[in-house]
Amino acid sequence: MNRLKSPRVNADQVMFSLLGAAHALEDRLELALGGVGLSMSKLGVLTQLVETGEPLALSELAARLSCVRSNMTQLVDRLEADGLVRRVDDVTDRRSVRAVVTKLGEERQAVGARELERVREEFSAALPLPDRAALAKALAALTP
Repeated sequence: MNRLKSPRVNADQVMFSLLGAAHALEDRLELALGGVGLSMSKLGVLTQLVETGEPLALSELAARLSCVRSNMTQLVDRLEADGLVRRVDDVTDRRSVRAVVTKLGEERQAVGARELERVREEFSAALPLPDRAALAKALAALTP
């Protein structure tokens, strides 16, 4: 009976440890980005705009970041209120609006990217390469 229970307990422990680690990493990222006035979502939008180098339709941003258009509209509202993006008319489709990153947005994105890299380096330092490789392999087995 104990032999049958043991693997389940281990699986439960691993599953909840994985969830806890994911939440802790997410918290570290959000804390680091919050210190520069960003969130993961805001950094994602700014990064898309900076990397693309041109205004993007909100529907395109939503598709690239795998979120619904209404969420993107609200996110761009917040970024616009922060002075990080502005809306411009789409010259090819007058029903559509595009988001363009401002100079301040470019600067904030660069700072956010550095914070993201800092957390990545801390993560790497805490987990030796062989363990990272094993973790990557295990996570790949869990994702469809």
